[in-house]
Amino acid sequence: MERGAMHAMNGSPASARAAKRAVKHVEGEAAPPLAATTVGNGAGAWERGGQGKTWAREGNWEWKLTRAAGAAVHRAFFAPKTPKDRMPFALPVGEPLEGDVDSFAANLGYHAKFSAATEPLAFGPKQAYKTIASSVQERLVERWDETYAHFEEKDPKMAYYISMEYLQGRALTNAIQNIGRNSEYEQALMQFGYDLEDLEEMELDAGLGNGGLGRLAACFLDSIASCDLPAWGYGLRYKYGLFKQLVDKDGQHEVAEDWLDEGTSPWEVRRDELKYDVGFGGKVVDGKWKPEDVVCTTAYDMPIPGYKTRNTISLRLWSVDPPSSEFDLKHFNAGEHLKAHEAQIRGQEICAVLYPGDDTLEGKKLRLRQQYLLCSASIQDVMSTFKRRQLMHQGRVNWNEFPSKVAVQMNDTHPTLAVPELIRILVDEEGLTFEKAWTISCKTLNYTNHTVLPEALEKWPLKLLDELLPRHMEIVRRIDSDFIASMKPLAGESQEDFESRLGKMTILENFYNQPNDVGEDAPTQLVRMANLCVIAGQYVNGVAALHTEIVKADVFNHFYKVWPDKFQNKTNGVTPRRWLAWCNPELSAVITKWLGTDAWVTDLTKLKGLAQYAKDPELQKEWKAAKVSRKEKLAAWVKEETGISIPINSMYDVQIKRMHEYKRQLLNILSTVYRYKKIKEMSPQERKEVVPRVIMIGGKAFATYVQAKRIVKLVVAASKVINSDKEVGDLLKVVFLPNYRVTVAEMTIPATELCQQISTAGMEASGTSNMKFMMNGSLTIGTLDGANVEIRQEAGADHFFLFGAVTEDVPKIRADRAAGKFVPDPRFEEVKDYIKSGVFGESFEELLSSLEGNEGFGRGDYFIVGHDFPSYLEAQQAVDEAYKDESRWLESSVLNTASSGKFSSDRTIRQYASEIWGIEPCRVP
Repeated sequence: MERGAMHAMNGSPASARAAKRAVKHVEGEAAPPLAATTVGNGAGAWERGGQGKTWAREGNWEWKLTRAAGAAVHRAFFAPKTPKDRMPFALPVGEPLEGDVDSFAANLGYHAKFSAATEPLAFGPKQAYKTIASSVQERLVERWDETYAHFEEKDPKMAYYISMEYLQGRALTNAIQNIGRNSEYEQALMQFGYDLEDLEEMELDAGLGNGGLGRLAACFLDSIASCDLPAWGYGLRYKYGLFKQLVDKDGQHEVAEDWLDEGTSPWEVRRDELKYDVGFGGKVVDGKWKPEDVVCTTAYDMPIPGYKTRNTISLRLWSVDPPSSEFDLKHFNAGEHLKAHEAQIRGQEICAVLYPGDDTLEGKKLRLRQQYLLCSASIQDVMSTFKRRQLMHQGRVNWNEFPSKVAVQMNDTHPTLAVPELIRILVDEEGLTFEKAWTISCKTLNYTNHTVLPEALEKWPLKLLDELLPRHMEIVRRIDSDFIASMKPLAGESQEDFESRLGKMTILENFYNQPNDVGEDAPTQLVRMANLCVIAGQYVNGVAALHTEIVKADVFNHFYKVWPDKFQNKTNGVTPRRWLAWCNPELSAVITKWLGTDAWVTDLTKLKGLAQYAKDPELQKEWKAAKVSRKEKLAAWVKEETGISIPINSMYDVQIKRMHEYKRQLLNILSTVYRYKKIKEMSPQERKEVVPRVIMIGGKAFATYVQAKRIVKLVVAASKVINSDKEVGDLLKVVFLPNYRVTVAEMTIPATELCQQISTAGMEASGTSNMKFMMNGSLTIGTLDGANVEIRQEAGADHFFLFGAVTEDVPKIRADRAAGKFVPDPRFEEVKDYIKSGVFGESFEELLSSLEGNEGFGRGDYFIVGHDFPSYLEAQQAVDEAYKDESRWLESSVLNTASSGKFSSDRTIRQYASEIWGIEPCRVP
């Protein structure tokens, strides 16, 4: 039997104790035990005799499962197995481990033969990686089963995190370190002639995310497990990810990610018996939805181990794996081979790519199909777990208890359709009234806002949603209608102002129009997903103090005036395990030595103890050595990946994040080009005073984001010219880090000395890379934007290089620009003219034109690069002066790390747990 078959397909097996315990039946009789394989919907009522499916036999009792009225029909039901067919959870896989190195080596030998599919006389690195991954996965599954058995028995309130992205990174190192088996596996591998660090390089990053949204979600899962919280995540299993970025002289090119080229990842367990039907299109008949197109989702679970705990939670990913019945053999045999696959292709395309292009109608439709599939399968699964546990512990399903057992977090607006989906199932399948379903959903669902950018708040054409999800749009119209009816003018508000405010708050935009707003020129009717999230959510939170204030004062100000208690701040954090302890072992060893404990790995506030030693020459010596060690590793990696040699004695200056105009990589490269031009103009004597720098920029530009791709091309072109200029030599090197991902960040961040967080003030919700850099002792040059505000507060103004406009001034700066009042700094004009001269192979006129003119689409310097350029140059000069004083720089580096305790995701997730979800730790004994 395959390993995956021994785990309950719903991911929540009962413990042996729970399986033996009789559950009180609603009529006072003993219900049958919940066996390890009782999975799926769990709906229905227990009854003795009658018409139903035989469930189990206990003594003279024959238990049967009947359908509860209106219970959802889906494929999670399956024929129960007889007791002899049930796999006991205590049964070991392979050889049991005693904890000694020889036992681990024996287990590796077992998996080398039975899991890695090696040839009899071959055991290469690829097979060795599969071997150790299988062995570690086995350890995780042991803990996984214990965790779900414990949750099943204790029946705690659970939190479910729904996100389109999870940027996980490599699993091997994180898993081994979190379960505390690094030493055993390292020594065991030596017996096979392999080094653990070398095998780590064989693992491909999972293609499940792109930027900070996904990285944050991954950090949260690590913290949930490490804090023993009863929660797990839901996402989609993208076969080709976002894309793999290739870079050449023409800039960025996209190809499919290959993380699943071998069919599966060693870190996932396919749950073949856990499937849900998800419908699209069709029509509503007598209040019931009759979808035209139905796809079947299959669950793939990835274990997420906690640190210094046996708690191991799940990231459940949904995939569409069409059955053979959808292959049209008739068409195939008629020579219409492609047509024979049409149904299967249509299903598989849903989970093919993260964020497919949505410039076309078909692209928009695919995006919505993705979002609904994620929401529908996840909500069905959440309700399945609730039903099963209700039957086990209460003997019946009481929907009034749903909010006391379930909290759902919608990570940004992508999971918005969870709102109407939960209501649809409660009303149409479970028979509740709309009023009762609405009350339940409002006590269950919560929304995290991640952006102030209007285009990222998601508005979808009403016509498209009506076509795709007709029943859900009936529900949305009802929600909107009830919301409008509930709103009243505020104190002192005129009727005109009230109607204007209400028009901005409704879910449907351009829907409640005057009679003359008709015809071809009428504005498109839209569904505002963010408004639906705010109206339906119990709580709405921002992700940094400044961001939350912007949300309350601007983005959702009208809602805030009505429901001020609904809005909260939850400043983001990152896991200190992956982002300091594991990715920077040299610095971690120094920290542990000087603090006299490694307790900081679970309580990051203990880093404050470093501050008292910040000026200590011995600590500074060890701190510098740790940094140099990581710089050497990064230099070797850069050489291997790009062919560029970067000197160790230069300052490593890094900006790595998603390519976007508001993140202002353009400002960075303009400053870099200006620096290059000034060095070339210097005399040999003047160049001796220049602080040598290696400026590294990395990030993916969305495939259809033309302007962002132009920035990539400029960076690459400038890099080629600057790096080959012998006159400048090692005084300046420029590197574009290709295919930026978690593994690249883990290599780059520990080696960085200056990180660039230079977004336009008021446009970055939080940022998380800034926190990772700070933990690893990097100093920051940045604006007062996102979490930079709090980072500067914690580190101190003397240890942060500040520049640029503040949020409050940005609207006036844009207005002055539109009025023709902006006077550019001569240095800004100088660097633009230098680039336009063709020094980097072309003029880049289309890119630079966005910085010119006073207003208009793609014009007028919306992101105020020109305004901030002078103060940015001055801040860079201050950086150079500070770096020349090595002792001062090292002191600031130590103090940045010492001040980073606030930015642990453990702190963030505990705040979510207590202040939003209402869940408590449930530690596996």
